[in-house]
Amino acid sequence: MDLPAGVRLTVDRNDLSDPHLLERVLTSEALELIADLHRTFEPRRAELLAARRERAQELDTGGGLDFSPDTKEIREDPDWRVADPAPGLEDRRVEITGPTDKKMAINALNSGAKVWLADLEDANSPLFENMLAGQANLRDSIDGKSLSFRQADGKEYALNEGPHAVPVVRPRGWHLPEKHVLVDDEPVSGGIFDFALYLLHSGQAQIDAGRGPYYYLPKMESHLEARLWNDVFVRAQEAVGIPRGTVRATVLIETYPAAFCMEEILYELREHSAGLNAGRWDYLFSVIKKFRTRGTDYLLPDRNQVTMTAPFMRAYAELLVRTCHKRGAHAIGGMAAFIPSRRDQEANEKALAKVREDKEREARAGYDGSWVAHPDLVPVCREIFDSVLGDKPNQLDNLREDVHVTAADLLDVKSTEGDWTEAGLRNNVSVGLQYLNAWLGGNGAVAIYGLMEDAATAEISRAQVWQWIALGVEVTTEDGGTRTVTRGWADEVIDEELERIREVIGDEAFEKGRYDEAKSLYREMALSDDFAEFLTLPAYESMP
Repeated sequence: MDLPAGVRLTVDRNDLSDPHLLERVLTSEALELIADLHRTFEPRRAELLAARRERAQELDTGGGLDFSPDTKEIREDPDWRVADPAPGLEDRRVEITGPTDKKMAINALNSGAKVWLADLEDANSPLFENMLAGQANLRDSIDGKSLSFRQADGKEYALNEGPHAVPVVRPRGWHLPEKHVLVDDEPVSGGIFDFALYLLHSGQAQIDAGRGPYYYLPKMESHLEARLWNDVFVRAQEAVGIPRGTVRATVLIETYPAAFCMEEILYELREHSAGLNAGRWDYLFSVIKKFRTRGTDYLLPDRNQVTMTAPFMRAYAELLVRTCHKRGAHAIGGMAAFIPSRRDQEANEKALAKVREDKEREARAGYDGSWVAHPDLVPVCREIFDSVLGDKPNQLDNLREDVHVTAADLLDVKSTEGDWTEAGLRNNVSVGLQYLNAWLGGNGAVAIYGLMEDAATAEISRAQVWQWIALGVEVTTEDGGTRTVTRGWADEVIDEELERIREVIGDEAFEKGRYDEAKSLYREMALSDDFAEFLTLPAYESMP
């Protein structure tokens, strides 16, 4: 391969099972765009990540979160709005999420959902081949003919006649690098790598298909990080020759600081904005991470008991709708991670009742659509939003002027009801171990205990164990007694849950997995004195 000046790859084509991916995806034009964006914006990215660390230190030593007085004028200016919805994004009543491997891509595109969150981040394991193959699959999906897949058992998957879900690509967050591509001896931003490749290879093809290059932006903690993305969009669109404003981005409000600057984030991206999304696991993970030194006021019960109806979560969810509709942006609800079982109808009915309750709450609250993780849930979500929307594509006209949320409402974690149990501790450990084993092996979307889990689950699982140890939480044990969570007991639970996994899957499958690495990583993340910012950073370093 002919590489642009200053660009170096740490892999060659023989490292990939499909060696043609390298030449197909990492063209000279693609690498030149990535190099230009890196050289232009890497200093600002580094500054913003340093600002995150400084703010984290302030919170560790008693600082707080609030709506900034410095941006009060933006919040109080009634006149500005985001751009009108882009082609294909007017109606987002049901969105399906999933990684970009061929099988998952075909199932998502065929699902009947309006939008497919094509995930290169939390539901994807960042093996380099996964990142390249995902881009190739996204491009092949556009004409409806090139994308097909045959399983080892002979079952074939192909795109139907459509209409197909509109892809909205989630690149990696600002904190994640792409270590296999170096520019001037620096690893490039994973987010810029993912963004640029999709824009270059699929952007014009999506425009020609009547849509556009659309993105979901994760893990932001400030409006300045949104401003950086906006500047990246402007430069990249000019570089590839498409009109400014063609790129659109929906921002995931999944960190605690971002909840206090939602309007500012929309403002910074306004010519490229497609709305905001309300997450759950990453948001709860961020609550623990940001206020882990602040005692029991920010102590969460068993994570599965913390729903969007908890006071601080309801405040965040309703403020998001109010903020979006005030500015003409879509508000997208959270994930239904349930995986229907063809073997247990009773369990299905119970789980589907919870899904319906959750989606009905979102539709009533004014959301324009919501996420599901499995194609079988698309009709469920669609029916609920159909009943509210009717023939309208959205409910942007529902301004939710009744919503008045204060900083104190967003910070009211201590009012959350729930229990602290040994079962919750063990579930956190088991799910974390199983997910990490799969992630290290190249699979980022993992079915565990009837739910589709991604990296956010692993993060909240290990963070909650860390918090319970740090605060010496007393949990109800499985025999009805009580016991204090200590580092020593949690270590025993890790060994016990790992042995339970072995018993369930058998010795052969266990030995073929990467459970020893998963155990070592989970122990480091959950039991260390220091709280690691992201589990995925050291995990990525252990990957080839």
